[in-house]
Amino acid sequence: MLLRRYTPAEARDTVLRRVPIHERPVPESLLAALAQMFGEPLTPDKAVARILADVRRDGDAALHAWTERLDGVRLAQFRVPDAQIQAAYAALPEPERAALEQAAARIRAFHQRQPITSWLTQDLGGTLGLLARPIERVGVYAPGGSAPLPSTVLMAVIPARVAGVRQVVVTTPPRVVQAYGETWPAHPALLAAAHIAAVDAVYLLGGAQAIAALAYGTESVPQVDKIVGPGNLFVTLAKKQVYGVVGIDGLAGPTETLIVADGTANPAWVAADLLAQAEHDPLAAALLLTPSAALLDAVEAELQRQVPQRARGDIIRAALGHRSAAVHTESVAQAIELANAYAPEHLALAVADPWRWLPQVQHAGCVFLGEHSYEVLGDYVAGTNHVLPTDGSARYASSLSVLDFVKWMGVVALDPATAQELSPVAAQLADLEALDAHAAAARARLQPAQGSRPKEVMEDDR
Repeated sequence: MLLRRYTPAEARDTVLRRVPIHERPVPESLLAALAQMFGEPLTPDKAVARILADVRRDGDAALHAWTERLDGVRLAQFRVPDAQIQAAYAALPEPERAALEQAAARIRAFHQRQPITSWLTQDLGGTLGLLARPIERVGVYAPGGSAPLPSTVLMAVIPARVAGVRQVVVTTPPRVVQAYGETWPAHPALLAAAHIAAVDAVYLLGGAQAIAALAYGTESVPQVDKIVGPGNLFVTLAKKQVYGVVGIDGLAGPTETLIVADGTANPAWVAADLLAQAEHDPLAAALLLTPSAALLDAVEAELQRQVPQRARGDIIRAALGHRSAAVHTESVAQAIELANAYAPEHLALAVADPWRWLPQVQHAGCVFLGEHSYEVLGDYVAGTNHVLPTDGSARYASSLSVLDFVKWMGVVALDPATAQELSPVAAQLADLEALDAHAAAARARLQPAQGSRPKEVMEDDR
């Protein structure tokens, strides 16, 4: 059986139980590789800290050293020439270029509908409000491993541009790619997506060293204010460690899809959707929750038929045998209850009346209603963002949006009468907190003005 079956109780204690990133076991093979690379036993977290410190101290020299050590390539320069990015766009066959353009258009149209509204009110004595200001500089990490993701470039860059971010740069691991009769330093589709999204620069940097370059800045790479985009364990740990120096979108764990289905679902489509998730990564989670035993049997038969047809069959089998599962629930309602507890990145409702169940959904990165609104469309071209909260963070976090690329600045311009009215209240609260200078500043406003302002200040005011 490719997809192990669980009762709801068994699932709660195993595949649906969330384990924080710092509590997960680290494979012995990874620890051995780190020990060999660093010359001493190190956890992934400590290895990342070492790389971050090196880049912060030595800049480009550390980037060159770690890129050569980890990626096996010595680069003359990190930045991809603009002409090469444009050439990649031109080299892409027309159908592929048109697909990227159409996806970009729908992503842009969706995100342009997200409201960013500054406001001021004069109903509270003077003027109070919030002003939206775009973040100035954003760095996007675009994975470039066995499955380069040009769609991630579109999903991360376009909302930033819609929000008004002035400078957006992309980092992606260096990969020598032979395609379209040329040799490229990264996948040409990824470079073409950067061109379509109007990226300011692309840098050939991967892993923790890329995050360090964006967070601290080097001679070649500009420091940014926020880093977004998914990555592997080392990218995630690096983002966690630089948070505070820069902002981040979140800590991305392995991708996950949870399908709630009933007896009306098409087993071939359900199986195909599970495999689409499983092919991402051996740690990907593909979960099916259904009250229909007949559907479970039919989906298993479809998995047995479809897996041998897939190019990434080894990855799929590993994913299906690790964090994936089929759960035989008592009802659709119980399946929704388990889904809310799990808070999946993607939640697909393959049921007869998905709109009936939508009000019951409380925690999910994105919800897909009905079998024609399948998750792969969300990955690419529906228009919603595919950078979503994972690891149960959908309980408190949201999909990437234009709001991730703005900050809100409060405005206080009270009139004198309101200030006089509120000053005793402020002083009382300052006394409550034993902050004497706060109280004195408030009570000073209740006394006649002492002294006079300098002459030059009065002249400047005119």
